[in-house]
Amino acid sequence: MDILKRISAYKAESEKLAWTGTFKEYIDMLRKDPAPAMTAHARVYEMIESYGVVEEHGQKKYKFFEQEIFGLDRAVEKLVEEYFHSAARRLDVRKRILLLMGPVSGGKSTIVTMLKRGLEQFSRSERGAVFAIKGCPMHEEPLHLIPQELRADAERELGVRIEGSLCPSCQMRVKTEYGGEIENVMVERVLISEENRVGIGTFSPSDPKSQDIADLTGSIDFSTITEFGSESDPRAYRFDGELNKANRGLMEFQEMLKCDEKFLWNLLSLTQEGNFKAGRFALISADEMIIAHTNESEYKAFISNKKNEALQSRMIVMPIPYNLRVTDEEKIYNKLVGQSDMKHIHIAPHALRAAAIFSILTRLKETKKQGMDLVKKMRMYDGEEVEGYKEADLKEMQSEYLEEGMSGIDPRYVINRISSALIKQDLQCINALDVLRALKDGLDQHPSITKDERERYLNFISIARKEYDSLAKKEVQKAFVYSFEESARTLFENYLDNIEAYCNWAKIKDPLTGEEMDPDERLMRSIEEQIGVSENAKKAFREEILIRISSYSRKGRKFDYSSHERLREAIEKKLFADLKDIVKITTSTKTPDERQLKRINEVTKTLMDGHGYCPVCSNELLRYVGSLLNR
Repeated sequence: MDILKRISAYKAESEKLAWTGTFKEYIDMLRKDPAPAMTAHARVYEMIESYGVVEEHGQKKYKFFEQEIFGLDRAVEKLVEEYFHSAARRLDVRKRILLLMGPVSGGKSTIVTMLKRGLEQFSRSERGAVFAIKGCPMHEEPLHLIPQELRADAERELGVRIEGSLCPSCQMRVKTEYGGEIENVMVERVLISEENRVGIGTFSPSDPKSQDIADLTGSIDFSTITEFGSESDPRAYRFDGELNKANRGLMEFQEMLKCDEKFLWNLLSLTQEGNFKAGRFALISADEMIIAHTNESEYKAFISNKKNEALQSRMIVMPIPYNLRVTDEEKIYNKLVGQSDMKHIHIAPHALRAAAIFSILTRLKETKKQGMDLVKKMRMYDGEEVEGYKEADLKEMQSEYLEEGMSGIDPRYVINRISSALIKQDLQCINALDVLRALKDGLDQHPSITKDERERYLNFISIARKEYDSLAKKEVQKAFVYSFEESARTLFENYLDNIEAYCNWAKIKDPLTGEEMDPDERLMRSIEEQIGVSENAKKAFREEILIRISSYSRKGRKFDYSSHERLREAIEKKLFADLKDIVKITTSTKTPDERQLKRINEVTKTLMDGHGYCPVCSNELLRYVGSLLNR
C-alpha cells in the first residue's frame, strides 16, 4: 500500500510540474529568471554543482559522483573543471566531443549513466526546468522563434544568448498553424528522460552493413510521402534520430571509435557549428553535449590513422584510469556485491580489502624514489603516513607516470572471482583466504595475462596475504586486550608523563611512593621501537608529540592516544607484544581449559559485536591466527 501511495504521489508531482503557455508568457518568465535558457553544457555543470562541492587538501570533491565513483577524485576534478565548467561558460571546449578514455571497467560508462540520471532529476527541479516549443520533435528552445535581425536587442533585454535556428518542422508549423504570429506559439515544460527520448540520445555501434545513418539523423516517412509529395517537406520526415532527440541535453556515443566512419562525419559540423545535416533540409541546429567513451588501444589506433585528424582535433580526451586507493577499491567491491542476490552469505571483514590490495598492486608502477617500494607507495596513496616521506613525496609520485592506473587487474575480474567463491554450495561465510585463493585460481583462466604477468600477480597475491595476516593478528590481539581503550589510555598517559620530563630535563614522581625518579627510558623505547623510531630519532619524535599536544591545547581540543597516528600504532603494538604469549596459547590449544574457553568466548563475542564477524568467520580467524603465531 505504501508503494502504491508513493507511485501516486510521484505521478501527482509530475503533473504538478507540467506547464503550458504562449511564447509571450515564456519571454515574461525569462525576464524574471533567464536560467531556463541555459545551454545543454551549462545545464550539466549546474546539475553537478547543485549537489555540492567540498575542498580537501586543495582538491575539489564533487558530491554528485561520490555515491557511485570511488577513488577517481583527481580525474573527476579535471573532468568537471577543464570540460564541464569551461563549456558551461561558453568557452571553445563546448565545441568539442568529450571522449572518456581508459581501461575496461574503469568507470567511464558509470560516469555517463550518472550524468544522464542526474539530468533527468535536475530537469524536475525549479533551477533545471527545460521549456520547449510544444509539439516540436526536437524539443526546441523557444527563443529560436525570434528572427535573426532582432536577436541582438532581445539578448540585451533578457540577458541571454540566442544560438541556433528553428528546425524544419517548427518553421513549417509557425507558418501553417500560427500564421507567422510567433507570440502565440505554444511552449511547454519538458522533463528530460532517456526512456521517453527527451534530451538524451544513445548511439551504440553494431554491424556496419545493417546500421543506418538514419539512426542518428532521422529518416523519410514513406507512409506520408505520397500525401505531402516531397522528401523535403518536414511533414514527410521523422526527426527521430538520436541527434534529434538528444537536443537540449546529452548525446552518448558508446564505444565511439568502433563506429563506422560515416557515422562520425556528422559530428564534424555538430561539434564546431552546432548543427548537422539530415535529409533534404538546411543544416539543423542542435544544442547537446556529446560524450563518447573508448579504451586506450582503440584510441591509439584511431589517432594513428591520418584520415581521422579532423575529428581528432574536435575532441577533448579525458583519461579515466583505475582507482589507486585500497579503501576506495573495497567500496567498489562492496557496491557490486551488494547489487547481487548473495547477501545471505556473510563476507568476513578484510576479505574484500585483501582483494583490493592485490588489485591496486597490479595497477601501480615502481617509483624511482629511493627506499620506496610498492607496498609503501600503496599505503601513501591510501592516505596512510609512511615514515621518512611527506605530502610532497606523494604528489611527486602521483605525477611521475601519466599512464599509471591505465593497466592492471580490473574490478570485473575480481568480482567474477569473488562470485565464484560466493557461489560454492553450503557456504555460510567467505574470508580473505577464500577470496585470495579464488583470485589465484582465476589467473590461469584469464585470457590476456602473459606468463611474466602471472608471476608478478602471484607475487602480489602473496603480498596481499601477508598484509591480511598482519590485519588478522592485530584484530585478534586487540580483541584479547581486556578493556583495550582503558589499557591504551593508561599506557599513553604514562608515556606522555615520561617524555614531558625527558624533554624538560625534569624528574618524574612515582605514583605509589612519591619518590622522584629519572624518566623511564626503557618504557619509552619499548613503545617507540614498535614503529621503528631509532635511537637518534627518539628526541625529535618526543618533541613532535609535545608540539602536537601544545597545538591541540591552543585550539581547545583534547589530545588522546589516537590523535597521533604513529603514536596510536606504537601503543597498540606495545600492548599486543605484551599479550602475544597469552594469545598464542589460547588460540592454538586443541583442548582449552575452562579459563581459556571463557576467554575464547569473550574474544569471539568482541569480534562479532565490535568488528563485524559472524560465528563461523570469528572461529576461523582465531584458528588461523593461532597457526600464524606458532610458526
